[in-house]
Amino acid sequence: MKILHLDTNHPLLIQQLGDLGFTNHEDYSSSKADVEAKIHEYDGFIIRSRFKIDKQFLDKATNLKFIGRVGAGLENIDCDYAESKGIQLISAPEGNRNAVGEHALGMLLSLFNKLNSADAEVRSGKWLREENRGVELDGKTVGLIGYGNMGKAFAKKLRGFDVEVICYDIKENVGDENAKQISLSDLQKKADVLSLHTPETPLTTNMINEAFINSFEKPFWLINTARGKSVVTTDLVKALQSGKILGAGLDVLEYEKSSFEDMFTDNQLPQAFQYLISAKNVLLTPHVAGWTVESKIKLAQTIVDKIKASFC
Repeated sequence: MKILHLDTNHPLLIQQLGDLGFTNHEDYSSSKADVEAKIHEYDGFIIRSRFKIDKQFLDKATNLKFIGRVGAGLENIDCDYAESKGIQLISAPEGNRNAVGEHALGMLLSLFNKLNSADAEVRSGKWLREENRGVELDGKTVGLIGYGNMGKAFAKKLRGFDVEVICYDIKENVGDENAKQISLSDLQKKADVLSLHTPETPLTTNMINEAFINSFEKPFWLINTARGKSVVTTDLVKALQSGKILGAGLDVLEYEKSSFEDMFTDNQLPQAFQYLISAKNVLLTPHVAGWTVESKIKLAQTIVDKIKASFC
């Protein structure tokens, strides 16, 4: 079987697939049109997020048996159409769930203790102790929306704290010993912290808007390590300005390109984003929650293991 690799990944991916008898071809720079012209030669391809795998692309892939995405989500693939053509979809949420859980916890503790702003102040010669008095996580209620691999990983990280962890998910009976599953309305009544762990779907796009935010009974902290388009940034800024949202840790942004490799196509920064980058109670990272030395290995290994299980 011939596999085309469209994004660079950990070397073990190609090495181990080669050891299993697969023929690996690498193409990390050709345009989508150029790849479409030759995709019929391949039994499978492996991608991260370089471009969208749509109906037109899949129709060209006449011999395709599987698509491997070295990551958690499959939103850059027309999954329904691929599956209708008998193409197996392989992703690797197991590979970076621990990294995401740790990153979400790190963001939350940093916001609570004002570590990012305090660090900047000390570096500029300011020594403001009272202004940097933090709050403690113990005694808070942490609400998770989405309780799959990523949500479960974050809940596991919270076990060492004296907190109540609750979750909402569109699937039933996903709660466990680390998080109690409740209704969305009950979560909005109880949560001091909201952490998003959802894929990008029609249900989650623009989910965190003004009406949704105002449905929370208490002011709350927001953590988003999921997908940027779940949060309406202008509505987030309004809530930060009013105090309805106490602070936000954002690893992902509404403005990201679909490849997740960049944000803006020009130099015009949206007004809402300009507010975020100047706000002391906002922590920003460039879509790296699942991006660790260890997760790079685990993501690649998970893809190899799943291909091996299905095709060897």
